[in-house]
Amino acid sequence: MHGKISRKHYLIFIVGGLSAILFLALSKKTIEYTSTDEFCASCHVHPHADATFLLSAHNSNRTGVSAKCVDCHLPPEDQGAYFLYRKAYHGFHDLYVFVTKDMDEIDWEAKRTVEASKRFVYEDGCKKCHTNLFPSTLDAIGAESHLKYLRAPENNSCVKCHLNVGHYRGEPTLTMEQTVVSPDELFNEPATVTAFEDFVEQIPGTTVSFAMKAIEGGQFKMGSPADEPYRRANEGPVREVEVKSFWMAEVEVTWNEYLAFFNATSSQGRKEADADVDEEVDGISGATPPWGAPDQGWGMGTRPAITMTHHSAETYCRWLSSVTGKKYRLPTEAEWEFAARGGTAGPYFFEGSPKDFERDGLWNKVFGPDTAVINTYVIYQENSPYRTQPPMLVSPNPFGLKNMLGNVAEFCLDYYDPQVYAKYPQGVVKNPRGPREGLEYVIRGGSFKNSAKDLRVARRDFTRTKEWLETDPQIPKSIWWYSDCNHVGFRVICEYDPEELNSETTKK
Repeated sequence: MHGKISRKHYLIFIVGGLSAILFLALSKKTIEYTSTDEFCASCHVHPHADATFLLSAHNSNRTGVSAKCVDCHLPPEDQGAYFLYRKAYHGFHDLYVFVTKDMDEIDWEAKRTVEASKRFVYEDGCKKCHTNLFPSTLDAIGAESHLKYLRAPENNSCVKCHLNVGHYRGEPTLTMEQTVVSPDELFNEPATVTAFEDFVEQIPGTTVSFAMKAIEGGQFKMGSPADEPYRRANEGPVREVEVKSFWMAEVEVTWNEYLAFFNATSSQGRKEADADVDEEVDGISGATPPWGAPDQGWGMGTRPAITMTHHSAETYCRWLSSVTGKKYRLPTEAEWEFAARGGTAGPYFFEGSPKDFERDGLWNKVFGPDTAVINTYVIYQENSPYRTQPPMLVSPNPFGLKNMLGNVAEFCLDYYDPQVYAKYPQGVVKNPRGPREGLEYVIRGGSFKNSAKDLRVARRDFTRTKEWLETDPQIPKSIWWYSDCNHVGFRVICEYDPEELNSETTKK
């Protein structure tokens, strides 16, 4: 009896062992098959992905080595359970999208951004192949960038500098020249204004004009109340503020307007190191040539100008003042919020709570928020293909200003201080200008990258100069262009002086 039981157990052990070997073999074959490029392409049926990969450095290179899809879009296989988990996650996600969505309706270009790539490109996959971050062919700028990556990998990523190596996009097209027009079409004089009312400014020597809205000054409550959804600590305490009347541009400074400045003042041969000298010589020197396409390839024209620094925006205002004879500048934070509110006092200048438009809560996560109202007034994460848009796509606020809360965030004149509201004197604060000194500047309004909670009128943000110049390869880094910031622009205001307006020599 004892012998029979032992042989039976032995047989079970053999069968079990063979079954386990067969299961593992089949599992290995399954993993290998589902990791092939052909299998990936069965769901990822966007042809441009294959075409751009074939042209990329991961396939077309001197070594003859061609990467596979999973080399970049999955963690390394030796990570075991994590590899299997992410493989299963991406597999089911891609299958769901393939079955439930029309591939032709997906905006693939909107997914080709640094922010989007972080969801499906794995740093460990990069480092598995690129084991030596300091090869002999690496130049000094590359070595400096890789050192920064090693010192603070949580604040950097491979795709931040190497976004195009997996799928070639062609060389960035740099077009900074305006269309040649007949001299008869050019404006000879700036706009003349004789009353405090809306007017259209004309930039002399160009065909460029832009609308300015007369904003009657007054008092308002600046900041957000403690019970406003998604409120941040730097938005309070709420203060009673009074601002003087001013004109404000209907839309953010467009590429047409900015290129008028660039083409009139820039010098192709000038370097960053010469900037301080140029400022002393001629007072207003324009930007040095940008590194790459400053519009990100999204188009120029009436889209808001982006990627310029706060210094560049202030210099533009000085130039605009000089050619029009008026006093143009960036708005103060108080002027900006007063104009953005348009006489209202809620989270937005239109009806609705941030909770109505945000993808929070079970209902909005499953069925999506009702965005009919907010889509009318704002270009933001939900209705932009992850890029800037022309201003005519939205309706204005009660003061006639478009995209105050979206499309791109906007520079203000003030230095940033998170506690500045509490530091203002008691009572009504008249025409506040922020702290006298600081390291960064205030930014107001949301952008095409933001969701509804970050479009609130009272929301405050600030420049991040070091972070936004991380991938700038120049030494010294540019004072004119941000290499890593494509969501901030600016809007101009024109100062109103009743005495000057009544003078016959005043040109508005």
